[in-house]
Amino acid sequence: MVAMRADSVGHMLAVAAAWEEVSMARVEDPVILALDTGDRDRLLRLAEGMRGEVRTVKIGLEAYTRCGPEIILTMRDFGYRVFADLKLHDIPNTVRGAAAALSDLGVEMISVHVSGGRKMLEAAVEAARGAARAGGGRPPLLLGVTVLTSLEEAAMREMGWQARLEDVVLGMASLGRECGLDGFVCSPRELTVLRGALGDEPVLVTPGIRLPGTEVHDQARTATPREALRAGADYLVVGRAVTSQADPRGALRSLRASMRM
Repeated sequence: MVAMRADSVGHMLAVAAAWEEVSMARVEDPVILALDTGDRDRLLRLAEGMRGEVRTVKIGLEAYTRCGPEIILTMRDFGYRVFADLKLHDIPNTVRGAAAALSDLGVEMISVHVSGGRKMLEAAVEAARGAARAGGGRPPLLLGVTVLTSLEEAAMREMGWQARLEDVVLGMASLGRECGLDGFVCSPRELTVLRGALGDEPVLVTPGIRLPGTEVHDQARTATPREALRAGADYLVVGRAVTSQADPRGALRSLRASMRM
């Protein structure tokens, strides 16, 4: 469990307000575009059409499984930074190999499940950083997934977790930091709590971003872009709110405009 907790609503609001300025200053572009499709042709059309609009794209499990590792190299050839959101979770030796392989592909970020435990997390950190050193490159950010944004309290209890969701997230984040993770993927609801408990250093990446009035799809814990940035997010993962629109470029520009409202 994390020892340091936000003691009052006033303190948490102060943390959120201060972090909004810090976050925007240290991240050149907070938007990560999720290319969550296994249709390679559609993925390439989206990537081509969004060039110049966003710096970082997310390649998730479906796209990686359907298209293979070469899709990461293709995105890099397009000029994108790549977040390999594969949520690695296996025995330490297997995750060690996967983290090294992704680092060799030149990705900027890798996600791992914190629930894999200390030895697995340490193996991922050691392998990713070691591969980057051997290749003369910059190591990717290792981001821990605590509780999936599709889950709520009832689902957690169904799986045997009796603690409050917030406490589970904080406990996992504490373990992840001890193991050397650079940050976490978390829902908008946990942003202020994590920022207040962990301070400014960890990178916080937030999916579940929706514009007001739009569908939440299968995400249970969502927020608007402005809300997430105010709560302490460094990066916002945006997918169907942009990619499912008839004019994805226009949708992304509307989303960016909402950050400044």
